[in-house]
Amino acid sequence: MRVDVLALQRFYASPLGEAARRATARRLQALWGDARGLDILGVGYAAPYIDAFRESARRALAMMPAEQGAEPWPADGRSLTVLADDTRLPFMDAIFDRVLLVHALEESSAMRPLLRDVWRVMAPEGRLVVIAANRWSWWAQSGVTPLGHGRPYSRTQLSSLLTDAMFEPVASARALYAPPSTWGPFVRAADAFERVGEVVWPALGGVVLMEAVKRLYATTARSEGRVLLAKAPERKRQGAPKG
Repeated sequence: MRVDVLALQRFYASPLGEAARRATARRLQALWGDARGLDILGVGYAAPYIDAFRESARRALAMMPAEQGAEPWPADGRSLTVLADDTRLPFMDAIFDRVLLVHALEESSAMRPLLRDVWRVMAPEGRLVVIAANRWSWWAQSGVTPLGHGRPYSRTQLSSLLTDAMFEPVASARALYAPPSTWGPFVRAADAFERVGEVVWPALGGVVLMEAVKRLYATTARSEGRVLLAKAPERKRQGAPKG
């Protein structure tokens, strides 16, 4: 069951949600850099993160799953929000240069079909960033925030999932080291927690960010097994015994 869009709105409108967005967006900016002139798609609840790229990108759209619900985005001007089934994206093939998944994989009941359809709408060599709850973090264990719902991932699990969907993981990062607490002093010290956490407990960031590139031809864990089977040498037939 997905977290409702209203709950996501409330979280990101709160001081804790803003601190979480700020810490995560800093890492996303480092991975993506300049998106000038590119076509960008956000899947899940990505609007708080792709908003920073909207002015420079050629096109930016937010696809929100029907099970979650949608909100108008941006707040000003023409709406760029699409409501759809997250395994049947209503876009043509190979049109997006950058895709961002946030609050998407953890609660999806069809992770692989979702990733395969994301692969379909991405341009060749397009770049995907997945932001997911870190399995080893305090945030994944707490129900206070949306990151405590659904299926968290370790970096290894996320890499395997992307590889099997014909993406090549190329970079990863963690973010969000402040405790998942609404207590004022903790929230106000979020930036300090971020600086210290990266050095002292780097594996415990609340989210994992993984960047991957779409490959047109790739060997996945499943296809590798099929290839090995196909190449298995045939046994030679023994000749009939001589009489």
